[in-house]
Amino acid sequence: MSMWVCGEVLIDVLPEETTVGGGPANTAKALALLGEDVEFVGGISRDAYGERAKEELEEAGVGLRHAHQSDKPTCTAMVTLGPDGSASYQFSIKNTATFDFGDWLPDPYRYKPSLLYIGTLATIIKPGSDALLKWAKGLSELAPIIFDPNIRPAVLSDRKLYVREVEEWVGLSSIVKVSEEDLKWLYPTDLPEGIARRWIGDSNLLVVITKGADGIAAISNEGLIEVSGVNVDVIDTVGAGDTVGAILAQGVSTDGLINLRGKVLENLLHCAAVAAAITCSRAGANPPTKQELRAALKKLEK
Repeated sequence: MSMWVCGEVLIDVLPEETTVGGGPANTAKALALLGEDVEFVGGISRDAYGERAKEELEEAGVGLRHAHQSDKPTCTAMVTLGPDGSASYQFSIKNTATFDFGDWLPDPYRYKPSLLYIGTLATIIKPGSDALLKWAKGLSELAPIIFDPNIRPAVLSDRKLYVREVEEWVGLSSIVKVSEEDLKWLYPTDLPEGIARRWIGDSNLLVVITKGADGIAAISNEGLIEVSGVNVDVIDTVGAGDTVGAILAQGVSTDGLINLRGKVLENLLHCAAVAAAITCSRAGANPPTKQELRAALKKLEK
């Protein structure tokens, strides 16, 4: 069975170049480069940008049999990089193929994916997000869902509405991967660990919080596990969180959701921190291959 990654593939317009981006597309690409069987579920335009996105995903090894092509244009994101390499975005969204979710979504009961990874703008931009939520509710009965809200205030500045949308997806999910920055924007007066524990309640939800150079924390009803960040010369942080998401998805596939605890989870988080550091050392969303990640992990063991 293949993993499904659902959401947007778009074009990032960086200061000196354009690249294929979109959080879910970055995660799908990262999974394929890690050698995983992954299908991308999203809208792809037939315009030049869409053809470029399609070509890059296919070259990485991402399956597109569940993607939906149309003549609507591709969404673009104007990317601004801060002094520390952090990125902010301004999107061109209206009437694009990128967010054209609806009746074409694949039947999970027919294809039986091993998991669904979903998030970023596709889960908040209506009416497509409503179609995705309904679809994901059915899919959650068959496979675990990993949700990455990947907050974009430039698109939805209404904090209360954003929180409501995010919490609906949290309620469907087995794992939530979220950054400290995301949590700070959603709940300005609350501490990250407190938010995670509120989301978890009495459930088996695993909340993974990325903290940039300070590493990664995982919180569940069994407690807290933290790993340190990996020192690297940062070019930019584009795609780093998406790479962490790919490692989490791989961990679910390899070890099983129920086994992501204790030392197994700690090792997985360390692997994610190393993979994210490699991505940060490169321009744009350029995650490591399986061979590159193995070499980096082996080097750190010495």
